[in-house]
Amino acid sequence: MADDIFIVDSLVHALNWDPSNWADIVAARASVQAATYTAAHQGSAEYDFPAELFVRNWTVEDSANLLFGESTTAVGVFNPQPLFVFKDGQTSVEKAGEAIKKYPSRFIGTYAAIDPLREGWRTYLKEQVDELSPLGLKLYPASWQDRGVRTWGLNDPKVAFPVFEYAGELGIRNIAIHKALPIGPMEYRGAFGPGDVEGAAAHFPELDFEIVHGGMSFVEETAWLVAKFPNIYINLENMHIVVARRPRTFARIMLALLHVGGNEVYNRIIWGTGTFQFHPRPTIEAMLDFTFPEDLLEDTGLYHPVDQITMENKRDIMGRTFARRHNLDIDALRQGIAGDEFSRPDGQELPAPYSTLSWISPADRAKYFASRVAR
Repeated sequence: MADDIFIVDSLVHALNWDPSNWADIVAARASVQAATYTAAHQGSAEYDFPAELFVRNWTVEDSANLLFGESTTAVGVFNPQPLFVFKDGQTSVEKAGEAIKKYPSRFIGTYAAIDPLREGWRTYLKEQVDELSPLGLKLYPASWQDRGVRTWGLNDPKVAFPVFEYAGELGIRNIAIHKALPIGPMEYRGAFGPGDVEGAAAHFPELDFEIVHGGMSFVEETAWLVAKFPNIYINLENMHIVVARRPRTFARIMLALLHVGGNEVYNRIIWGTGTFQFHPRPTIEAMLDFTFPEDLLEDTGLYHPVDQITMENKRDIMGRTFARRHNLDIDALRQGIAGDEFSRPDGQELPAPYSTLSWISPADRAKYFASRVAR
């Protein structure tokens, strides 16, 4: 049964896309336009989100409402961002602190976020550790500063290795790196490819490295990395959109990721949505319903067998693997959210899409959103 799956969303944002927050106009506009198109074309009128409402400074409250109020997500991990094409990084550290203070049983932790090419990153990271007690560290392989875009690699002993060493000293054991999806029409010199993760995983076997957006590009390279290194994981942010909109494409990508390492790779894939570029409910429903087409499955498995995905695999991907990595007790987490403001009596329907957002008026709903048919 899928009803008892405890869903941990490992990657939640509250993005500030208001134009007043754009620091690099070219990259920021490109990032917002791509997300806006996706939000407005979710494949169903009840979920399509118009740009004139979507592009704004999203609050922690509305991220929580969307994720916990309008989907079956149980708990989430709030991720600030060091993406300084936006003045506050796109999701500020201050919002991370607000999230765990306001919804401590739902936002069960945060990641820290730094740009290692910016001066003072050690101080900034220590401040976040003191304030947030983060579960991990979020990084981007490019740095946007007044003098232009600079890139760095996870295998760089002068830039990356001091970050990993200091993070380890502060008790951080999980490093998430944005890969596969470049940001804006700029020259990044291959920085968004995953090849440099090899050096990090090899030199720091005591740390886990999480390839965020793994599979969206560089699929074969990612498959070899996750097969070779037991401390490399794949985060399905943005891949969750693919399973909702193009399940057969999702199947091809997932099978390619499993092709080298086989069934064991199921244990190193984790669920993340980055809420809210795409409504979380249809992506969860699509993932729970998903199976591999047999004609694709029979051609997969280079060295090891790859079996049909099971509900047990989905329980791991959508919650248990992340919980194990961070020594979280799912039974305790389940008890922590029982009877809270987002809980629903058995059998009660989820609210209509976007109906819980604080700033959407009844008039906006009538104008922009189709009524959801209860099911």
